[in-house]
Amino acid sequence: MDTAEVLESPRLPRSLWWMLTVSCLAVALVIASMAALYTALPSIAVDIGAGQAQLTWIVDGYTLALACLVLPAGALGDRYGRRRALIVGLLVFSVASVLPLLVADPIVLIAARASAGVGAALIMPSTLSIMTAGFPPSDTGRAVGIWAGIAGGGGVLGIIGSGALLQWWSWHSIFAALAGAGAVLLVIAFTLPESREADRPPLDPIGSACVAVGLGLAVVGTIEAPLRGWLDVGVLGLFAGGAVALVTFVLVELRSEHPLLDIRLLALRGFGSGAASITIEFLAIFGVFLLLVQYLQLVLGYSALQAATAMGPMIVPLAAISVVAPWLADRIGPRVVMSAGMVILAGGLFAASRLDGGATYLDVLWPLLIMSVGIGLGMAPPTALIMTDTPMAKQGVAAAVNDAARELGAAIGIAVAGSVLAAGYRARIEPALPRLPEPARGPVSESFAAALELADRSGPVAQPLREFAEAAFVHGISQAAFVLGCVVLVGAVPIACWAPGRKRG
Repeated sequence: MDTAEVLESPRLPRSLWWMLTVSCLAVALVIASMAALYTALPSIAVDIGAGQAQLTWIVDGYTLALACLVLPAGALGDRYGRRRALIVGLLVFSVASVLPLLVADPIVLIAARASAGVGAALIMPSTLSIMTAGFPPSDTGRAVGIWAGIAGGGGVLGIIGSGALLQWWSWHSIFAALAGAGAVLLVIAFTLPESREADRPPLDPIGSACVAVGLGLAVVGTIEAPLRGWLDVGVLGLFAGGAVALVTFVLVELRSEHPLLDIRLLALRGFGSGAASITIEFLAIFGVFLLLVQYLQLVLGYSALQAATAMGPMIVPLAAISVVAPWLADRIGPRVVMSAGMVILAGGLFAASRLDGGATYLDVLWPLLIMSVGIGLGMAPPTALIMTDTPMAKQGVAAAVNDAARELGAAIGIAVAGSVLAAGYRARIEPALPRLPEPARGPVSESFAAALELADRSGPVAQPLREFAEAAFVHGISQAAFVLGCVVLVGAVPIACWAPGRKRG
């Protein structure tokens, strides 16, 4: 069935539904993998002796590699084939997910996660560009809405799935499941038709290197700044190096005959505001996931499965509103929908920052539901704006920009939340350290999970340590959630002014 027949048909052919299904499953795997380790962080900290900073890197190594490489990966898909990029990405992702099953060491775990992020960088833009290039224009908006809803809820699905695995097995089972799911999708991906641009656009190696280095240095600086100080020479050097690389990227792209990314697209109201909105929202989503999963487990005493299930109610309003959000954006304009979603999301974050050691699940649930409403409103409209503002020949790069915005936001969100949490915890726990034996001071200052383990081994005599460490940990979580809320609220202001309004007529 050709495109004309598809447009005339009230129902899409099965081949397109299959394409949408495989694309959604692949993007769900990539996003779920970003959050899958959240429920396992306490177990990993105790099992392999990882500190709070290393735990942040175990989570952020994946998102950092994904954010840095997704733009070049999208260009590779446009040139050599999007299905081929998807297949190679799934292969790399699956092999990298097997490595932690062989060696359990913090450095190896960080390296394995970063390698899986390289594979994910090839997977993610391929899922969206295969779909937008294959669907007729009349149905692209609906398909993008479904894809964005799955991408938005993928993190919650990852938390729930990993929580279920940890109920019966160790944290190693999460990597086994990720490797298995990647292998299954690798086989299924061969059933998709190939999709590439006929003119085979040339690559931009200089631009690719500059954007990867620039984003990487900026995110690493964001991770290290709360721990080492914002005026630390090393941190300032990271930010300066990132800024130089990104400025070089802009200059190279403006002068290149075949740029990796046409920088002028960012000046378009739809493209630019869409990328900014997605970045800010994913910054908040994955930052708060990192905080709340640990809060549920370490403060409220939930098991991994209970903590994962507690996050589950987010999916219902998020999925329902994501499907309706494109329709709302058409009726009242993307500007209203996107900015309203960000304000609601910020309200949920501020509510989460009020949690204390004596909270109940209901105190956690209502901020979660508020945040899910904001996320649902803000997922699909920005993605649609990015894709519709980009020529069809550059759909792979457009999808990569959409994905890069998500992963950059997630990487920065995890870095900010994890680093502010670690700095807040360390500042509050320091007065208790001189009273501890010398060998225990380092682990307790680095990890609340280590403090709990020491308190459990020491019995009732260590109850004051448990209470003091819990108060320090809750203080760090409150600070991190408040910072995330401020970032989203401030970011809503330019989106409210910049995003396009309702189309006339």
